[in-house]
Amino acid sequence: MSENTAGDSGTRDDSSPEPDADVAEGTDDDRPVVYDLAPDCTLEDVETDALYHAEVNGVVDYGVFVDLSDAVSGLVHESNLDGDYAVGDRLIVRLTDVRENGDVAFDDVAPDDYGTETVAHEPTVSRIRGLAPGDEVTVEGEVVQAKQTGGPTIFGVADASGVVSCAAFEEAGVRAYPSISVGDMVHVAGTVETRDDALQLEVDSLKALSGERAADARERYETALDERAEPADVEPLVEWAAFESIHEDLRDLARLLRRTVLAGRPLRVRHHADGDGMCAAIPVQLALEGLLAEVHEDPNAPQHLFKRLPSKAPYYEMEDVTRDLNFALEGRARHGQKLPFLLMLDNGSTEEDVPAYENLAHYDIPIAVVDHHHPDPDAVGPLLDAHVNPYLHGEDYRVTTGMMCVELARLIDPSLTEELEHVPAVAGLSDRSKAETMDDYVDLAAAAGYGKEDLLDIGEALDYAAHWLRYSEGKTLVNDALNVGCDDEARHAELVEFLSERAARDVDRQLDALDDHVRHERLASGAHLYRIDLDEHAHRFTYPAPGKTTGELHDTRVQETGDPVITIGYGPDFCVLRSDGVRLDIPNMVTELNAELPEAGVSGGGHLVVGSIKFVAGRRAAVIEALVEKMARAEIDESLSSTAALDD
Repeated sequence: MSENTAGDSGTRDDSSPEPDADVAEGTDDDRPVVYDLAPDCTLEDVETDALYHAEVNGVVDYGVFVDLSDAVSGLVHESNLDGDYAVGDRLIVRLTDVRENGDVAFDDVAPDDYGTETVAHEPTVSRIRGLAPGDEVTVEGEVVQAKQTGGPTIFGVADASGVVSCAAFEEAGVRAYPSISVGDMVHVAGTVETRDDALQLEVDSLKALSGERAADARERYETALDERAEPADVEPLVEWAAFESIHEDLRDLARLLRRTVLAGRPLRVRHHADGDGMCAAIPVQLALEGLLAEVHEDPNAPQHLFKRLPSKAPYYEMEDVTRDLNFALEGRARHGQKLPFLLMLDNGSTEEDVPAYENLAHYDIPIAVVDHHHPDPDAVGPLLDAHVNPYLHGEDYRVTTGMMCVELARLIDPSLTEELEHVPAVAGLSDRSKAETMDDYVDLAAAAGYGKEDLLDIGEALDYAAHWLRYSEGKTLVNDALNVGCDDEARHAELVEFLSERAARDVDRQLDALDDHVRHERLASGAHLYRIDLDEHAHRFTYPAPGKTTGELHDTRVQETGDPVITIGYGPDFCVLRSDGVRLDIPNMVTELNAELPEAGVSGGGHLVVGSIKFVAGRRAAVIEALVEKMARAEIDESLSSTAALDD
């Protein structure tokens, strides 16, 4: 018999049992016990020859059918009846037989005096991971989805081992168990079936736990989540003392992301639309989709619960957050899901991100950032659940986001290590990282079969693909170009060759168009300054975009002069800045410009030596001249080198 609670006592009648006040507290009670089953009790909670309170649910020629609970019913044969009964009458029965087919038989009994004990259902709880078709089970977990279909109501229930869909039937299109909400701890009993190649629990009963039982279940669930969310014990791909403290932050984030998947929350990834951004996003996507497939019984869960999208700007624009928020709210309304976890990669660390984050703060949307742009931790810190950035550890942009995210992916799923060994080198070369470990990353890629020219071509192919994909994910195309999650090596090689050659052709054509229109001057510091009006003299709305165009022009001038160089590419209301050998501190320049030219509406930023700025078109001349004055005063530091171009 399952757990019994303190007993009432009473004598037989047709109503619910009443306490017997004549039994003194603390005295022995040798009267027979009649058990009163809770509504959710099952056959697990009954014993042969025990006495039970019952209610008649049907009268037939050969006896009466009685209910002991919602799930325990049986027949009192006419030969074992002592009286006449109608539907709704209560009586006491003795359980005489539970047959192999599940039929239950009772005798009608009439004890002169008895005590009543209430039986609470304590089912044998099964782990969701490991369920098989035909199993009759009870699972305990948190409701992570409540979706009404044209037929059943679908509840997603998560325990620490997995997530399963539970189909509860009422009338077609009518909400079953309307009191059950996302976030409730529940017991669900039913039979495991297969629907559309996925396991589904056909619900017999679903009960929200309450009070102490809910608190205990919640504690067990949270503890188990913490244990399973622990990241893999892996070391970074290369030995790098500067990376050790960053790696600890990545471990914490991996734990948070694993826990998010285990708890059934969707994920949405935003990343900068360039080579480093893609080298960051693709490994993380592969790791998280693999974990989603492992956790959910629905094979389509990765498709439904993970979404990756590029961002053209190196910060989270209001246009992007509005789309993301609308998508999230529609998902909650249509599919009964939790709101997603937002992961920002290769952007998200600056003051420019704050308005978008503040918009998300109105909703339950956690945010984490992995980025190597110069951060403003005071501005974004209060709005983030996790923030990984090399500047927070005394390092700088030379530690690229792609390098960090390969390690993040390995902490989530270490089995991906071999497939990702070339990716940090692609990320570093794409962003022109001068990190002391770049040679180690290139050597690691070489051991995996990638020469340096191969890595450069992959980076160019990614940039070219990102330009034409614009706001689309382009999952298969990008995965094939990076050779991560690609199932055809020959296709990868042919695709990279095609895309990189097209990119080189288009860059050469753009530089040829610009060459006669580049203005040059020598600053007092000795640095070269090059300016180009991209609106007037560059091919527009094609590859390369203004950011990439400025970067390629800058690189040619650095190679030609061998001296410190600053390049400004500008349009009607923007400019892109690149420098080598000059300490510009672009984020600080933006702050100063706003103070000096408040009417110009200056915004933007980026790294210390590469960035993009927007402003009011009518104040372009004033903004650019103010920038030039600041650049003329900038300190020469030949150890500084710009990273990859920023798209506009």
